[in-house]
Amino acid sequence: MRLASALGARVTAFFAAPPATPILYRAMLPVGYATPGEHEKITRQAARRHLGAIEKAARAAGVRCESLSVTSDFPADAILAAAKKRRCDLIFMASHGRRGIRRASLLGSETQKVLAGSALPVLVYRA
Repeated sequence: MRLASALGARVTAFFAAPPATPILYRAMLPVGYATPGEHEKITRQAARRHLGAIEKAARAAGVRCESLSVTSDFPADAILAAAKKRRCDLIFMASHGRRGIRRASLLGSETQKVLAGSALPVLVYRA
């Protein structure tokens, strides 16, 4: 938000969730089952929580913010499509910054896919 504020930029907060599945996951491990309605409710709650945190930070920094939540099997593609549609000039993503064997086991990282497929600059914040 400090960068957006300093540049007078707007922020598009984005949340991509997978389509409903009967299997619930926590930390990438299956932990139970849910109906499509329950899955939708869980997804809406997660989107509100994550997007709400971004909106709150934007308000505090005086930055214009628009939130967008979509359902997609391919989050990286959804990120790229939203950035193009909203005429963004930068994609900002956080990365967990895993190293060593943990990084090697994370094939298909969405951040890596966005980096590889973006015509826009991508700024990766290593958390």
